[in-house]
Amino acid sequence: MRFYKVEKGSGTTQKMADASAISYVEQGSIERRTKLRPLLETLVPYGLILLVIWTPRAWQKYLWWFAAASIVIITCISFDGLRAMGLRMTNFGRSLWIVGVALLLAGAAVLVAARLHTLHLPRSPLAFAATYCAYALWSGVQQFLLQGIFLQRLLRLIPNSTRAALAASLLFAAAHLPSAILTPMTLIWGFAACLIFLRYRNLYSLALAHAILGIAVAVTIPGPVDHNMRVGLGYLTYGQHRHAHAPYPEPYPLTTPLPKP
Repeated sequence: MRFYKVEKGSGTTQKMADASAISYVEQGSIERRTKLRPLLETLVPYGLILLVIWTPRAWQKYLWWFAAASIVIITCISFDGLRAMGLRMTNFGRSLWIVGVALLLAGAAVLVAARLHTLHLPRSPLAFAATYCAYALWSGVQQFLLQGIFLQRLLRLIPNSTRAALAASLLFAAAHLPSAILTPMTLIWGFAACLIFLRYRNLYSLALAHAILGIAVAVTIPGPVDHNMRVGLGYLTYGQHRHAHAPYPEPYPLTTPLPKP
């Protein structure tokens, strides 16, 4: 007669192992579902923005509304709070140094352009305000898209904040293709702005700095060189419509061409 040794607790151990495996699978499924939403909230508005940039002008006015609506809807259903999006006065004073840096860079660009005879300023302060006031407001919208929409969602997809900032700046720069001037500039600015935003969580100082730098580009670089700050299809067709450019605002979501005085 043979006797078999039964190990006590073996059934319990197996059940615990099975439960652990099931828990691991469920956790992975939850993580995938958790990341799916910010991924869609990044790809959908960004894809619509690219459609606007790369479609003929006749279609842009319709696609622009779809892109704007997607951003409004995503902001409402996934509202992160004013603090998270940087829409607050806290740290505004502490982050104003970036505005000072922008003023220094803009001043240097103006001096260089004056020596190269490429500087083209409006004839009066009133004309300057009329020409670039709307762009200054649009700079805030661009920063809201970059930090308030895309960076916020990339932070949920990418654990490392520096890599998330780099990813957001790459998206921002890619939206300025094929401009050989704006693409590298927006890559550098986008990355720096995201890092500054992560430190201070204030959008207003970045919007001011963006406006200063953008206006500096507009008044120091001739229109034929930067294609009047156009991007996408508008950049490629600049020569065809050079004498028929509509003044601000243009329907480009990320970079609006500035009128050259």
